[in-house]
Amino acid sequence: MDQRDGQSGLHQQDGRDLPLASLAPVLPLAPPVPPIPPSPPPTGHPTEHPLGPPAEPRTGVAALSLRYRIGVALALAVVAVAVSVHTGMVFLHIAPSNTVSKKHNEAIENWVYPEFEQNWKLFAPNPLQQNVAVQVRAEISTAGGEIRTSRWYDLSAQDGRAIDGNLLPSHTQQNQLRRAWDFYAATHDSANRPSGLRGALSEKYLRRLVEQRLDRVDVAGPGDVVDRVQVRSRTSNVRPPEWSDEQIPLKPSYRALPWWSVTRDEAGEGAP
Repeated sequence: MDQRDGQSGLHQQDGRDLPLASLAPVLPLAPPVPPIPPSPPPTGHPTEHPLGPPAEPRTGVAALSLRYRIGVALALAVVAVAVSVHTGMVFLHIAPSNTVSKKHNEAIENWVYPEFEQNWKLFAPNPLQQNVAVQVRAEISTAGGEIRTSRWYDLSAQDGRAIDGNLLPSHTQQNQLRRAWDFYAATHDSANRPSGLRGALSEKYLRRLVEQRLDRVDVAGPGDVVDRVQVRSRTSNVRPPEWSDEQIPLKPSYRALPWWSVTRDEAGEGAP
């Protein structure tokens, strides 16, 4: 039987005296507080600038000194002026004839030719409606002392046969002969007189080209020598379509150039 002694503060249970404190409820302990990690030692370099983020390093032209920046600026200015002048000259060359191009025609041609030659125009003219063939024949001194004249060789037809069926024809096959004839026609009048300094150059170029082409077909036999050559053009209009009522002459026209003498040095040279 339990008895409580109020004076001694003891609790009696079955004849045993127990302290009152031992009968109080046991409370759970609080969880341990994790330790605070130590702060890293100072490195001497603050993570943030007191006045804001640090400036990025300069790159490119900005990284150069003032003297070199001035030099770069002058070089860029010279390049810009050169590009502007070149663009203006080429534009005036390919643009339709106007007051500026007529007044400065000589300066424009000296700038464009020969390095920057352009064979197109800003506004295309009517499409070509003619076929122009370049033909050549030769006057030959035979080994027996006679003079004979060869037949006409159609050089344009030879180029056409070389191009037909060729998926990747060369630029030479397509344009060399045509450009040589156009060059001559543009620098000579209807009487075959040169109209400028480039006239003599175009004549020499065309003459050397046809001499090379005649040498390919072996126009002169063994012991024979080519003394002179003559070039002509055969121009024929393209027949209009059936639905067109345009009337054009279909008979071809010819332009024969004078005979050109062939020197012994030129006889062994090829066209450029």
